[in-house]
Amino acid sequence: MNKSELTERLTELNPHLYQRDVERIVAAIFDEISMALSRGERVELRGFGAFAVKRREARVGRNPRTGASVHVEQKHIPFFKTGKRLRARLNQAS
Repeated sequence: MNKSELTERLTELNPHLYQRDVERIVAAIFDEISMALSRGERVELRGFGAFAVKRREARVGRNPRTGASVHVEQKHIPFFKTGKRLRARLNQAS
């Protein structure tokens, strides 16, 4: 499911809302999650999961084509951990 499909589905489930309002709501939620992560904050959605930022230390890697050593800078990556209810729901479906 992508962002536009999510918006369409929410519009179908909430016929009292205009699609443009649902689009703004979805965009606001994603923007706020992104901003919180960029500030280094953790975002937890109970039952769904938690978004956090992890730091990867600088290291020496290898160029796969040449095999030469390459310095890889330190970087921050987003990390998502599923919530207990989401894991249970996924395992029930199997």
